[in-house]
Amino acid sequence: MPRSYPAEGLEALLRDASPEARAAAEIVYDATAAFCRRFVPRSSRTHDQMVQAGRNGKQNIIEASAAAGMSSRTELRLVGVTRASLEELLADYRGFLLERDLPQWSKDGSRAQETRRLSYVEDRCCLAHRSYFEHPSPDVAANAAIRLVCQAAFLLVRLQKCLEQDSLEHGGVSEHMLAARLRHRGHAAPQHPTPRSPCPEQ
Repeated sequence: MPRSYPAEGLEALLRDASPEARAAAEIVYDATAAFCRRFVPRSSRTHDQMVQAGRNGKQNIIEASAAAGMSSRTELRLVGVTRASLEELLADYRGFLLERDLPQWSKDGSRAQETRRLSYVEDRCCLAHRSYFEHPSPDVAANAAIRLVCQAAFLLVRLQKCLEQDSLEHGGVSEHMLAARLRHRGHAAPQHPTPRSPCPEQ
């Protein structure tokens, strides 16, 4: 059962969570493209797999933002697909370290905490993390990317929980249209409040 938020709190969380998750996914893609360019042979299947997973995560969260307010089911599905892409990417980064016998940072270590602090920089972008994912050492670059992926996954989980509750309480335009068609045909249909407006272009 998703955590329940007061109506005004839910609206605020959705307003903040969606652009934060989108920005995090875009930074993950930029970091992954830079990492693969420098440390993974272009002829390797892993190169294409990692870049594609990063691109899919970025693209699906953008499409989820576009679906906001139109179809709760589509928005939730795309957020779920984004999470799956990031899980795949996380496994690839961890595999990279394991195959080369390189250390993985503890999430509570000083370097991991530093990358986490960068996540709270206002209007953050890939530039804030560049010193890490363009570091000459592959283990530093890979570990920084792992922390970025974990942060993005955390934001997506939070967004997903908010969307689940919002879907139950409001639905989207397509859900309201379905309810209207069912009422027109004489079938009982669930009643929803007015759906929230689509998210503004970020």
